[in-house]
This record gives sequence, C-alpha cells and structure tokens, in this order.
Amino acid sequence: MSNDKESVLVVAKKEKLPSDAKEIIKDPMLLEFLGLKREASYYEKDVESAIITHLQDFLLELGNGFSFVARQKRIHLDGDEFYVDLVCYNRLLQCFVTIELKTKKLGPQDIGQLQMYVNYYDRIEKLPHENATIGILLCVDKNDAVVKFTLPEGQKQIIASQYELYLPTEKQLLEEVNKELMNFEEKDNYQTK
Repeated sequence: MSNDKESVLVVAKKEKLPSDAKEIIKDPMLLEFLGLKREASYYEKDVESAIITHLQDFLLELGNGFSFVARQKRIHLDGDEFYVDLVCYNRLLQCFVTIELKTKKLGPQDIGQLQMYVNYYDRIEKLPHENATIGILLCVDKNDAVVKFTLPEGQKQIIASQYELYLPTEKQLLEEVNKELMNFEEKDNYQTK
C-alpha cells in the first residue's frame, strides 16, 4: 500500500541499500495488530502504549532495519522540557529516527515540533559517522499540500505518514483495486500514444 511501491520493493528484496528514508518507511502504515477497538476514541498515549506492547510488530510494520531506543525521551532545553514519543535507530540508514504520534489531522505546528526534535538529535545525540536524523509524524489524517509547504523544498528528514488502525473493508479494498486498475490503464494508454 506504500505510495512509492517500486522503491520499497527494491529495498525489501535487498537489491539495494536505501539512500532515502522514504524508500523504507511505509505510508500508510496498518496498525491493526495494536488491537484498539473501532468504536473508541484515542489519545496519543493510548496509541503509544499499544505500540510499546506490540513493539516487535510495530518495528516490522515501520520498515527494514529499525531498533527501539526510547519512549517519551526527555529533552531539556534551557529550562523547558519536551518529550519525544518514540526514538528508534535504523541500522540500514545509520541514523536516529524520532517518531511523533498524532491522533488528529496533522498541522504545521506538529511538523515544527518534530523538526525541533530532529535538530536536537542532529546537534546533540548524533555521532560524526552517523547520518542525519529522520523524523516521522504518524497521524490519522494529513494534507500533503500542508506538509509540502510547511517544510523547505528538497528536505528529506521529515516524513508524514498516515496510520490506519484497521484493515480496509471489502468495499474499500475493491475501490482501491479499481482505482489502481484505472491508473494502470491510464499509464498504459499514455505510453502507447
């Protein structure tokens, strides 16, 4: 279901090492294994606790090469305290990965918050031989245009990825298959012209 299927498949088949975080991080992520009930509303701490309970499944869903580093990592900046929801390390990319969870639609302020965490890890925690820190915003909904215009052009450190807590219904799956078939047919028609 990734937006960049080709790159994800090439890395998954181990045909190449990833050079960009978008090549290994799924969007959207399916977090049905967390076992959260459909009817309930959730706080970020509920989703985070469920992820910690199912950490192995979460790391596998996140992508290749991830290991867990910390939960609610405290960052102290001149008297102010902040807490990074989850911190991982990716051995393939050789970098820290900070993860912020949002149970609402992603906004520019969320991107700014994660950018601060990424900057902190790059300037304080990262060793000289490690690559730049990646930040992932896991949210229930996002507007790609808001993400695009909040971040500088060409940046590759912040990724917004939607998560879904449940497998799609049969109707939703059929709609997605039909949409992909239409896209394939449009590409095929365009290439034959």
